[in-house]
Amino acid sequence: MASSIISLQTSNLRSSFLGEKNGSCVSSIPITRVSLVRKAIECKESRIGKQPITVPSNVTITMEGQDIKVKGPLGEMALTYPREVKVDREESGALRIRKSVETRRANQMHGLFRTLTDNMVVGVSKGFEKRLQLIGVGYRATLEGKDLVLSLGFSHPVRMAIPDDIQVKVEENTRIVVSGYDKSDVGQFAATIRKWRPPEPYKGKGVKYADEVVRRKEGKAGKKK
Repeated sequence: MASSIISLQTSNLRSSFLGEKNGSCVSSIPITRVSLVRKAIECKESRIGKQPITVPSNVTITMEGQDIKVKGPLGEMALTYPREVKVDREESGALRIRKSVETRRANQMHGLFRTLTDNMVVGVSKGFEKRLQLIGVGYRATLEGKDLVLSLGFSHPVRMAIPDDIQVKVEENTRIVVSGYDKSDVGQFAATIRKWRPPEPYKGKGVKYADEVVRRKEGKAGKKK
Protein backbone atom coordinates (compact mmCIF):
# COMPACT_ATOMS: atom_id res chain seq x y z
CA MET A 1 0.00 0.00 0.00
CA ALA A 2 2.81 2.41 0.92
CA SER A 3 4.67 1.64 -2.30
CA SER A 4 1.58 2.39 -4.35
CA ILE A 5 1.16 5.76 -2.59
CA ILE A 6 4.78 6.69 -3.26
CA SER A 7 4.46 5.73 -6.91
CA LEU A 8 1.24 7.72 -7.16
CA GLN A 9 2.90 10.84 -5.66
CA THR A 10 5.85 10.43 -7.99
CA SER A 11 3.60 10.17 -11.00
CA ASN A 12 1.66 13.24 -9.87
CA LEU A 13 4.89 15.26 -9.51
CA ARG A 14 6.09 14.12 -12.86
CA SER A 15 2.81 14.91 -14.55
CA SER A 16 2.72 18.25 -12.74
CA PHE A 17 6.18 19.10 -14.04
CA LEU A 18 5.10 18.22 -17.56
CA GLY A 19 1.86 20.19 -17.22
CA GLU A 20 -0.43 17.19 -17.51
CA LYS A 21 -1.92 17.12 -14.00
CA ASN A 22 -5.71 17.72 -13.87
CA GLY A 23 -5.73 18.33 -17.59
CA SER A 24 -3.82 21.60 -17.29
CA CYS A 25 -1.10 22.62 -19.69
CA VAL A 26 1.90 24.83 -19.10
CA SER A 27 1.85 28.01 -21.15
CA SER A 28 4.87 28.26 -23.41
CA ILE A 29 7.01 31.40 -23.26
CA PRO A 30 8.23 32.60 -26.64
CA ILE A 31 12.00 32.70 -26.86
CA THR A 32 13.39 35.70 -28.62
CA ARG A 33 16.58 35.39 -30.57
CA VAL A 34 19.44 37.42 -29.07
CA SER A 35 21.57 39.17 -31.61
CA LEU A 36 25.12 40.24 -30.79
CA VAL A 37 26.21 43.59 -32.12
CA ARG A 38 29.94 43.87 -32.60
CA LYS A 39 31.39 47.33 -32.42
CA ALA A 40 34.68 48.18 -33.99
CA ILE A 41 37.32 49.17 -31.45
CA GLU A 42 38.14 52.82 -31.90
CA CYS A 43 41.82 53.41 -31.13
CA LYS A 44 42.65 56.95 -30.24
CA GLU A 45 45.81 58.38 -31.69
CA SER A 46 48.71 58.53 -29.27
CA ARG A 47 49.47 62.03 -28.03
CA ILE A 48 53.18 61.23 -28.05
CA GLY A 49 53.16 59.34 -31.32
CA LYS A 50 51.58 62.13 -33.37
CA GLN A 51 54.24 64.68 -32.42
CA PRO A 52 56.87 65.33 -35.12
CA ILE A 53 60.56 64.69 -34.50
CA THR A 54 62.86 67.60 -35.31
CA VAL A 55 66.09 66.49 -36.97
CA PRO A 56 69.15 68.75 -36.38
CA SER A 57 71.34 69.74 -39.30
CA ASN A 58 74.26 67.62 -38.04
CA VAL A 59 72.20 64.38 -38.10
CA THR A 60 71.85 62.17 -41.18
CA ILE A 61 68.77 59.98 -41.60
CA THR A 62 68.76 56.92 -43.89
CA MET A 63 65.47 55.06 -44.39
CA GLU A 64 65.01 51.76 -46.21
CA GLY A 65 61.67 50.00 -45.85
CA GLN A 66 61.03 49.44 -42.15
CA ASP A 67 64.67 50.16 -41.21
CA ILE A 68 66.08 53.53 -40.20
CA LYS A 69 69.67 54.59 -39.51
CA VAL A 70 70.55 57.74 -37.60
CA LYS A 71 74.10 59.09 -37.75
CA GLY A 72 75.45 62.09 -35.87
CA PRO A 73 78.65 63.51 -34.39
CA LEU A 74 78.44 61.24 -31.32
CA GLY A 75 77.65 57.93 -32.99
CA GLU A 76 75.34 55.88 -35.20
CA MET A 77 72.21 53.91 -34.30
CA ALA A 78 69.70 51.78 -36.20
CA LEU A 79 66.12 50.68 -35.57
CA THR A 80 63.65 48.35 -37.27
CA TYR A 81 59.96 49.26 -37.07
CA PRO A 82 57.21 46.65 -36.71
CA ARG A 83 54.57 46.31 -39.42
CA GLU A 84 52.06 48.30 -37.32
CA VAL A 85 53.93 51.60 -37.76
CA LYS A 86 55.95 53.39 -40.43
CA VAL A 87 58.12 56.50 -40.61
CA ASP A 88 57.81 59.34 -43.12
CA ARG A 89 60.08 62.28 -43.88
CA GLU A 90 58.28 65.59 -44.25
CA GLU A 91 59.35 68.46 -46.52
CA SER A 92 60.59 70.41 -43.50
CA GLY A 93 62.98 67.56 -42.68
CA ALA A 94 61.11 66.41 -39.58
CA LEU A 95 60.20 62.76 -39.04
CA ARG A 96 56.63 61.65 -38.53
CA ILE A 97 55.70 58.23 -37.14
CA ARG A 98 52.37 56.95 -38.45
CA LYS A 99 50.19 53.89 -37.88
CA SER A 100 49.80 51.57 -40.86
CA VAL A 101 46.80 49.72 -39.32
CA GLU A 102 44.08 50.63 -36.82
CA THR A 103 44.56 48.17 -33.96
CA ARG A 104 45.20 48.45 -30.26
CA ARG A 105 48.75 47.12 -30.68
CA ALA A 106 49.41 49.70 -33.39
CA ASN A 107 48.34 52.44 -30.99
CA GLN A 108 50.80 51.11 -28.40
CA MET A 109 53.65 50.81 -30.91
CA HIS A 110 52.91 54.31 -32.22
CA GLY A 111 53.98 56.13 -29.06
CA LEU A 112 56.76 53.66 -28.19
CA PHE A 113 58.63 53.87 -31.50
CA ARG A 114 58.18 57.62 -31.68
CA THR A 115 60.00 57.85 -28.33
CA LEU A 116 62.71 55.40 -29.43
CA THR A 117 63.29 57.35 -32.64
CA ASP A 118 63.48 60.66 -30.80
CA ASN A 119 65.97 59.15 -28.32
CA MET A 120 68.20 58.12 -31.22
CA VAL A 121 68.13 61.59 -32.80
CA VAL A 122 68.87 63.31 -29.48
CA GLY A 123 71.48 60.72 -28.54
CA VAL A 124 73.66 61.01 -31.65
CA SER A 125 73.45 64.82 -31.63
CA LYS A 126 73.51 65.83 -27.93
CA GLY A 127 73.89 62.64 -25.92
CA PHE A 128 72.52 61.59 -22.53
CA GLU A 129 74.05 61.58 -19.09
CA LYS A 130 73.36 60.31 -15.60
CA ARG A 131 74.94 61.81 -12.49
CA LEU A 132 75.54 59.83 -9.32
CA GLN A 133 76.81 60.83 -5.91
CA LEU A 134 78.64 58.77 -3.26
CA ILE A 135 77.63 59.53 0.32
CA GLY A 136 79.52 57.93 3.19
CA VAL A 137 82.81 58.08 5.10
CA GLY A 138 85.53 56.60 2.91
CA TYR A 139 83.28 56.23 -0.13
CA ARG A 140 85.11 57.32 -3.25
CA ALA A 141 85.50 56.55 -6.96
CA THR A 142 88.53 56.59 -9.24
CA LEU A 143 89.30 55.78 -12.86
CA GLU A 144 92.03 53.29 -13.69
CA GLY A 145 92.35 52.96 -17.46
CA LYS A 146 89.04 51.57 -18.79
CA ASP A 147 87.84 50.57 -15.34
CA LEU A 148 85.79 52.39 -12.71
CA VAL A 149 86.98 51.53 -9.20
CA LEU A 150 84.59 52.11 -6.29
CA SER A 151 85.38 52.04 -2.58
CA LEU A 152 82.04 51.42 -0.89
CA GLY A 153 82.92 49.95 2.50
CA PHE A 154 83.47 46.38 1.32
CA SER A 155 86.57 44.36 2.15
CA HIS A 156 87.81 44.98 -1.41
CA PRO A 157 87.20 47.72 -4.00
CA VAL A 158 84.59 47.19 -6.71
CA ARG A 159 86.04 47.23 -10.22
CA MET A 160 83.71 47.81 -13.19
CA ALA A 161 84.73 47.65 -16.85
CA ILE A 162 83.43 50.67 -18.80
CA PRO A 163 81.72 49.76 -22.13
CA ASP A 164 83.12 51.23 -25.33
CA ASP A 165 80.05 53.40 -26.03
CA ILE A 166 80.01 54.85 -22.49
CA GLN A 167 82.10 57.72 -21.08
CA VAL A 168 82.62 58.04 -17.32
CA LYS A 169 83.99 61.04 -15.42
CA VAL A 170 84.77 61.29 -11.73
CA GLU A 171 84.52 64.67 -10.02
CA GLU A 172 85.94 65.28 -6.53
CA ASN A 173 86.16 61.51 -5.93
CA THR A 174 82.48 61.38 -4.95
CA ARG A 175 80.60 62.42 -8.09
CA ILE A 176 80.27 60.17 -11.14
CA VAL A 177 79.02 61.32 -14.55
CA VAL A 178 77.96 58.60 -17.00
CA SER A 179 77.34 59.79 -20.58
CA GLY A 180 76.78 58.31 -24.03
CA TYR A 181 74.58 58.41 -27.11
CA ASP A 182 72.47 55.34 -26.22
CA LYS A 183 69.98 56.27 -23.51
CA SER A 184 69.30 52.68 -22.45
CA ASP A 185 73.01 51.84 -22.10
CA VAL A 186 73.68 54.99 -20.07
CA GLY A 187 70.77 54.25 -17.76
CA GLN A 188 71.73 50.59 -17.37
CA PHE A 189 75.36 51.32 -16.47
CA ALA A 190 74.32 54.00 -13.96
CA ALA A 191 71.82 51.60 -12.40
CA THR A 192 74.54 48.94 -12.09
CA ILE A 193 76.77 51.39 -10.19
CA ARG A 194 73.94 52.32 -7.84
CA LYS A 195 73.05 48.66 -7.28
CA TRP A 196 76.35 48.01 -5.47
CA ARG A 197 75.32 50.21 -2.54
CA PRO A 198 71.78 51.67 -2.75
CA PRO A 199 71.19 54.58 -0.34
CA GLU A 200 69.90 53.36 3.03
CA PRO A 201 66.94 55.25 4.55
CA TYR A 202 68.43 56.16 7.95
CA LYS A 203 71.64 58.10 7.26
CA GLY A 204 71.40 58.19 3.48
CA LYS A 205 74.72 56.40 2.97
CA GLY A 206 75.29 54.79 -0.39
CA VAL A 207 75.23 55.59 -4.09
CA LYS A 208 72.32 57.69 -5.30
CA TYR A 209 71.37 59.68 -8.37
CA ALA A 210 72.14 63.38 -8.11
CA ASP A 211 68.46 64.31 -8.43
CA GLU A 212 67.19 61.41 -6.32
CA VAL A 213 65.24 62.15 -3.15
CA VAL A 214 65.79 59.50 -0.47
CA ARG A 215 62.97 59.18 2.01
CA ARG A 216 64.58 59.14 5.44
CA LYS A 217 63.41 57.10 8.41
CA GLU A 218 63.75 58.06 12.03
CA GLY A 219 65.82 55.69 14.14
CA LYS A 220 64.80 54.41 17.53
CA ALA A 221 67.21 56.74 19.31
CA GLY A 222 65.57 59.77 17.69
CA LYS A 223 62.03 58.88 18.68
CA LYS A 224 60.48 60.71 21.59
CA LYS A 225 59.28 58.68 24.54
